[in-house]
Amino acid sequence: MSDLKERVTAALATVQDPEIHRPITELGMVRDVAVDAGAVTVTVALTVSGCPLREKIVADVTAAVEQVPGVASVAVELDVMTDEQRTDLRKRLKGGGEERTVPFAEPASLTRVYCVASAKGGVGKSSVTANLAAALARRGLSVGVLDADIYGHSIPRALGVRTMPVQVDRMIIPPVGHGVKVISMGMFTEKNAPVLWRGPMLHRALEQFLVDVFWGDLDVLLVDMPPGTGDVQITLAQMLPNAESLVVTTPHLAAAEVAERAGTVALQTKQRIVGVVENMAWAELPDGSRWEPFGSGGGAQVAATLTAELGYEVPLLGRIPIDPGIGLGADEGVPLVLGDEGAAASVLRTVGDWVADRPRGLAGRRLALDMS
Repeated sequence: MSDLKERVTAALATVQDPEIHRPITELGMVRDVAVDAGAVTVTVALTVSGCPLREKIVADVTAAVEQVPGVASVAVELDVMTDEQRTDLRKRLKGGGEERTVPFAEPASLTRVYCVASAKGGVGKSSVTANLAAALARRGLSVGVLDADIYGHSIPRALGVRTMPVQVDRMIIPPVGHGVKVISMGMFTEKNAPVLWRGPMLHRALEQFLVDVFWGDLDVLLVDMPPGTGDVQITLAQMLPNAESLVVTTPHLAAAEVAERAGTVALQTKQRIVGVVENMAWAELPDGSRWEPFGSGGGAQVAATLTAELGYEVPLLGRIPIDPGIGLGADEGVPLVLGDEGAAASVLRTVGDWVADRPRGLAGRRLALDMS
């Protein structure tokens, strides 16, 4: 029996918590393994009593234990962690210290942070962000999206997130949509209630999203920025000094001028702009010709202006054509890049490939070297 119990315990080490993505044995969730002949009973302590993925945990534990030779039946009993156990879990995942720090601002962080920005609303920042995130996750990268548009949040719907974050002690476990970890103010408001906050409250919410959320080891964090150049932009520049920016514009010359304004904020915040994406660039007509209802050249103009003003090359990464599937995908929670083979999805995937192929690491950062 002891040999069977050891094999069952080894099998349980292959089961990961679906939210934290660590083995349940490592997280202290396996409270007991009882073996009676071939009948095995596993007691699992959930992080919270209302765990939304409890059925998946039961199914995964059952499937893993059933594969062990000598097991005739499997029963899974559920319990809940105590407050002390949740505190221990938080310390295990986020470190034992009580200091509140932004992990992505730490010198050892290898996560690339991209703020998807434009000073003008309605250019498609959120749809670009959601599709890029899904494309990167499809490539096998570990991806998170922080919806920093506190007043006009739309990322949860766009990425098909239907579950709420789970709080473990003072740590927040973000829900996942299409392989992307997501946090948004939309998860904390009742129904469609508006958020009526001034600067200090915005700062506190963004700090909590960056400090208290358990993001894990991300390859890429995308930040869906609100329009404008106000409180959120200043706060995130302070909290994420190593973040880079992707500027989204449309072909309108007016929109391009506003996008340039958002880009030149980088001169003050010291954030590097890595590229420009032109959205709603053209529409393909039935005869195969292209119609440009909003004009042309906006994206190229922004890239050229920013290159001249910033003193380094800011490339135009792609021109996304008008495609009703982008809006439909956002409404249904299935980003266009996950299934469509049209021109818009292709451009979005190309931009995603460009982001994915950039090296993860400290390249391009200023390093504080002690020459003494």
